Amino acid sequence: MKKTQMKWALGLIASLLMGTGGAEAAPLKIGYSDWPGWVAWQVAIDKGWLKQAGIDAQFEWFDYSASMDAFSGGKIDGVLVTNGDALVTGASGGKSVMIMLTDYSNGNDMIVAKANFKTLKDLKGQKIGIELGLVEHLLLLDGLQKNGMTDKDVTLVNAKTNETPQVLGSGQVAAIGAWQPNSGMAMKAMPGAHPVYTSAQAPGLIYDVLTVSPSSLASRKAEWQKLVKVWDRVVTYINDPKTQDDAVKIMAARVGLPDVAQRSVRP
Repeated sequence: MKKTQMKWALGLIASLLMGTGGAEAAPLKIGYSDWPGWVAWQVAIDKGWLKQAGIDAQFEWFDYSASMDAFSGGKIDGVLVTNGDALVTGASGGKSVMIMLTDYSNGNDMIVAKANFKTLKDLKGQKIGIELGLVEHLLLLDGLQKNGMTDKDVTLVNAKTNETPQVLGSGQVAAIGAWQPNSGMAMKAMPGAHPVYTSAQAPGLIYDVLTVSPSSLASRKAEWQKLVKVWDRVVTYINDPKTQDDAVKIMAARVGLPDVAQRSVRP
């Protein structure tokens, strides 16, 4: 092999070993979905604050459980989920590291029952629509335990959280488990429907996190640190009376809801 060919071959091998082939690193991919504490990231996206902070990141919109599947499948680098559901992704192979908290649930997660069921105890022997294994299932189990019941006292019907308003409205179940805005939509779809148990009755049970893959955190720690700092800017913007209305409009536009539906966010 000629010397020039040898140099070219060695250069190609070195490039491949570095894993980049001479190209820039791909953007960080982060999955987010319809929960006020996660939709708040839309402010940073629309305002261009990620680029201003020197972060090459793409936020990808999912239905909640689909975002977890994408993370477990290695299609995204990070995902916005509840603390408990981060453990669920770990159990299915998607190991992760929680690098920040975005907010906690103080009433936004709820078990919503039809009008004739006044309390959680009244649901004994009834069907409850819930996304099995995820956060509302955890909330329900907590409420049942506090009321001297178990999941054997009810019949659980697996339903995607974003479909629970239709499930309750169809008459298939007596109650559903969902978070805002889905829980609010369920109550609107079924006149008289109301919460019989919420996360306000279980302080500290549900909080929301940004969790990332260990490999991404190890190789791009500086970028993740910058992203965490951007969140502080988002929170300040939302809480500032001068800019709060603009923040609410941005979030409402992302999910297609009236502004007031997003005012429950508490980063």
